[in-house]
Amino acid sequence: MQFALPFVFTVLVWWASTGAILYLDGLPKRTFPYTMAGTTVVAVLAVWGLWYSSGQTSVAGAYCGFTCAILIWGWQEVGFLLGYVTGPRRSACPPGSTGWTRVRHAFQTVAHHELALVVLALFVLFATWDRPNQTGLWTYLVLWTMRQSAKLNVFLGVRNLNADFLPEHLKYLQTYFVRAPMNALLPVSVAAATIVVIPLWQAAMAPGAGAFEVASLTLVASLLSLAILEHALLVLPLPSERLWSWGMRSHAATAAAAAVQVPPPR
Repeated sequence: MQFALPFVFTVLVWWASTGAILYLDGLPKRTFPYTMAGTTVVAVLAVWGLWYSSGQTSVAGAYCGFTCAILIWGWQEVGFLLGYVTGPRRSACPPGSTGWTRVRHAFQTVAHHELALVVLALFVLFATWDRPNQTGLWTYLVLWTMRQSAKLNVFLGVRNLNADFLPEHLKYLQTYFVRAPMNALLPVSVAAATIVVIPLWQAAMAPGAGAFEVASLTLVASLLSLAILEHALLVLPLPSERLWSWGMRSHAATAAAAAVQVPPPR
């Protein structure tokens, strides 16, 4: 039970937070400023919560640190998908771009987003510096590392691009994706993450591990395990997007409303 609860909690947070963000970025654009303002307030409170919980070596402290790191991460996800924190290039990949030219163009589409990740990492590091509870820091590092890996793999080529998750104003990003059965980086990404996650699970299950250590390690190991699963779903012939079909309903509703407002051709 001491492993089951943090594992189930991690799965629920992963599933619910992803769906909620997809739902919010699919709403009409007039709601975007309110969404961004609300998530900014939540992120500020989460930084404070992370600082407070990082001094608590209790099971509640582990859960709080983990949750606060997720909320901080969620701010940049919302900012990116709403189009507020992306990059200086907001257009499709120029035809014929290859090699380092394509890499440069692709980076320009997410440059501000990448800077935001670094700034948030500094906030997380500052809030947890020299504190006994590092659950939040490790949570953020897992999210950051595995998201960078996923971006690179989508750029290099995978079977499932999940392009439907992009809102209409970010559809140009699809031109930087490559659909392919596999790329050389994906097995390396999965293997490297597996090498890290195995000792995390071993430490969580080690005899004599305290309640705080079990909760903290299980939360982080569960999150990394889910990230490995997400990497596998990039190439497996499975409809993984159905997991968040409820979050995509706002996209369909907004698109339908926009179609009704467009006057028919005469």
